[in-house]
Amino acid sequence: MSNKILFVEDEGDLTLIVADTLRGQGYEVATASDGIEGLEKFKAEGADIVVADVMMPGMDGFSMAKEIRKLSTAVPLLFLTAKSTIDDVEEGMEIGANDYLKKPFELRELIVRIKALLRRYDKNRSENIKFSIGRYIFNVTTQTLSLEGRSVELSHFEAKILERLATNIGKTVDASELMIAMWQRDEPSNRNSLHGYIHKLRRALRHDPSISIINQRGFGYMLTIHG
Repeated sequence: MSNKILFVEDEGDLTLIVADTLRGQGYEVATASDGIEGLEKFKAEGADIVVADVMMPGMDGFSMAKEIRKLSTAVPLLFLTAKSTIDDVEEGMEIGANDYLKKPFELRELIVRIKALLRRYDKNRSENIKFSIGRYIFNVTTQTLSLEGRSVELSHFEAKILERLATNIGKTVDASELMIAMWQRDEPSNRNSLHGYIHKLRRALRHDPSISIINQRGFGYMLTIHG
């Protein structure tokens, strides 16, 4: 059974080109011309991944994504946007987007991004991926940290950073690697944002004193567990 893609875009010519290309790759494709129609189709038909423009009439991509996230916290969201400032990217990611692609884009890059997100989505559906971090349980699939029966939901960025750190306990994860994973680029303006997310993770993990996130100045961050 082929994966179903919901493609939401108000540019009709682009929709035709992208939909035909994706169908040629073996995907089932549903289309919508704005966020309102996209949300209605997601509610009625579902999708394995949603690819959406940000700037659309009626309901923009961000507003649609907020509503979709109320229905599903797992389905991948990929934004297409001419907006590429850090604030715009962060807004989309905090809503729950999994990736973004700047317009204009090459179709083969879009296909690569879709395939990568679907692989991860399919894996997460079949495996409820969890890490033990000291006394905490970090559920990657639900983006939650649990301790003694209490859970806290992490933001998309926080979960993405923690997953990288948790798979490299005791090893330094390069700050550039983290920034590229989140924002697709390493720029000085991103470092303050990254440090802010690290600070939030330290607070989220503060109830287990054996856990530390160490700033390896000039290099990156290391998650350590003592004792």
